Amino acid sequence: MRLHLVDGTYELYRAHFSPRPGHAAPDGQDVKATVGLMSSLLALLHDADEAVTHVAVAFDNPIRSFRNALFDGYKSDEGVPPELHAQFDLAEEAVRALGVTAWSMKEQEADDALATAAARWADTVEQVRLLTPDKDLGQCVRGSRVVQVDRRQEKVLDEDAVRAKLGVPPASVPDLLALMGDAADGIPGLPGFGEKGASALLSAHGHLEDIPAEASEWKVRPRGAEKLAATLREHRDAALLYRRLATLVTDAPLPGTSSLEDLAWKGVPPAVYEAFCDRLGLTTLKRRPKRWAP
Repeated sequence: MRLHLVDGTYELYRAHFSPRPGHAAPDGQDVKATVGLMSSLLALLHDADEAVTHVAVAFDNPIRSFRNALFDGYKSDEGVPPELHAQFDLAEEAVRALGVTAWSMKEQEADDALATAAARWADTVEQVRLLTPDKDLGQCVRGSRVVQVDRRQEKVLDEDAVRAKLGVPPASVPDLLALMGDAADGIPGLPGFGEKGASALLSAHGHLEDIPAEASEWKVRPRGAEKLAATLREHRDAALLYRRLATLVTDAPLPGTSSLEDLAWKGVPPAVYEAFCDRLGLTTLKRRPKRWAP
């Protein structure tokens, strides 16, 4: 048995900005993102290779968390297209109409929900599959027991693959994002630190606090080492704050979920799903489910 954990916010954004044609509900609301999310989830649920039995989808709703109180520049709802923002609640309703658990995150983020579920059930299931390409989820990967899946590029990243991709082991991913930054989350990183230099330094030293203050004591010599060392000395407190922002919570509340069996997918509930499709004016999608709940 495998546990599938889906980054619903990523899927919703991907659907909204995809080149596929838009769709308006009978009341005129733009529901392109919601329809795209439903289509993507149905493809996952129908995928014989994935063999979904236990699944949950997590959402940022709103796109603010405790991290915004720690750092003003952290990601927020600002700049979200209004037609997309208006679908946040609808998207969660769509997931539930598919018979799938939806976690609506308030104080924490969707990524925290995924990290919490992975930590909680990694030793209970054969494999936890984190369905998101976001770099910060790389910190949750554990051997081949917890893996990250990029469905768009059809890539599965185990611990060795994360190290090959980012240049550091999963445990050092928050440190890496602290140094090089993460534009998607509004983490600026430190001046002069690119991915190559930051990963080389962390691959050698592990974590921020283990990097010597003087470049002469470093085990590696990335380009501009003396200048990078000076920057790290000057901005060490900022780097530690950025690492805290990048570190995922593993004890977040999972709304409506007390056990793994709460995540069992038993099929699409016909009455709920069909009524939802009728409300959005979906005819083709209404006929797509291949497994109906009893």
